[in-house]
Amino acid sequence: MKLESIRLKNFRAFRHADMRDIPRFCVLVGANGAGKSTLFSVFGFLKDALTENVQVALTRMGGSRGFAEVRSRNTTGPIELEIKFRESDSSALVTYFLAINAENDAPYVQHEVLKYRRGSSGKPWHFLDFSRGEGQAVTNEPDKVTDKTQLNREYQTLKSPDTLAIKGLAQFKKFPAAMALGELISNWHVSDFHIQRARPEQEAGYAEHLSREGENLALVTEFLYKRHRPIFDKVIEKLKQRVPGITQVDAKTTEEGRVLLRFQDGAFADPFLARHVSDGTIKMFAYLVLLHDPKPHPLICVEEPENQLYPKLLAELAEEFRDYARRGGQVFVSTHSPDFLNAAELEEVFWLVKKDGYTAIRRAADDAQVAAYMRAGDQMGYLWKQGFFEGADPQ
Repeated sequence: MKLESIRLKNFRAFRHADMRDIPRFCVLVGANGAGKSTLFSVFGFLKDALTENVQVALTRMGGSRGFAEVRSRNTTGPIELEIKFRESDSSALVTYFLAINAENDAPYVQHEVLKYRRGSSGKPWHFLDFSRGEGQAVTNEPDKVTDKTQLNREYQTLKSPDTLAIKGLAQFKKFPAAMALGELISNWHVSDFHIQRARPEQEAGYAEHLSREGENLALVTEFLYKRHRPIFDKVIEKLKQRVPGITQVDAKTTEEGRVLLRFQDGAFADPFLARHVSDGTIKMFAYLVLLHDPKPHPLICVEEPENQLYPKLLAELAEEFRDYARRGGQVFVSTHSPDFLNAAELEEVFWLVKKDGYTAIRRAADDAQVAAYMRAGDQMGYLWKQGFFEGADPQ
């Protein structure tokens, strides 16, 4: 699946923001406080709303003030989120729209719509349309319908007005449009890797996917080694190319039931425990594990991957992200590194600009001056440092 666009209204710093023509590998830059982390939080918010409900999602993001804290300051009306995506490059464009409001401090879903555009023109067909816990959903396969009159609609009532309609409908094959969106939202992943969380030994356990902060790295390493050895070997080969001296990585379970992550340096007989290995080595290994997941996420968001990595490794890391995108995934990366940005192409870069307290999103390819310099052979990171990204201070 691939996200094509994101539109936000009254969502924290984004009073009115539209991000269009999103590539499979997308790099975001902007000054501190511009809203890069807030943009990533949209994914977590939708995931919480889907797996729990809108009330829980608002509380996790806004604390006790919930809706009032998440809605942009000095605004009225609902919080609105709209995403457009395709299940494949050849499939129809799908739009999901969600408007959330509150009454007597109780949030509710004011409007929720899932619609498909059939072809390049004409109005999209609504496959899900709910308000305040009531609405209709189409139950037949959209790809097999050639006329709008053939759509089979069922009226449904939800348990609560703060529950998303796609939460329940996504569990049933007879609601294919909702199922596709549910799969996308529930399986995207936001990575904010913390090296110190990955260093300590882990209690023996089981983990297939790297967690947000990476504290289960040893368990995932053990899983790959035992269950997906060809993938594990590929990760090690790539690590050896990027970190001189490293010849092997493994996870050993002690008699006390602790899992130790160990790195073997070819110059020494005994391996080093993770707590004695450089930050850059652990971080590069963690990203390779994430990017070679046997069941890859449809979308990955990575915050500031350059931290603790040598600048010369950043171009190679960017290429790893791009390769993940080529294999069918999608990657969003926020960065403050000109070196990482130098590895980005014109169509891959967006920058965030904060003005009068609110944030707008600009596409580098839409800036004539930046596009001209890139065609002349300049690099994106240097242009950013020289101030050509108006309103996005690199300092």
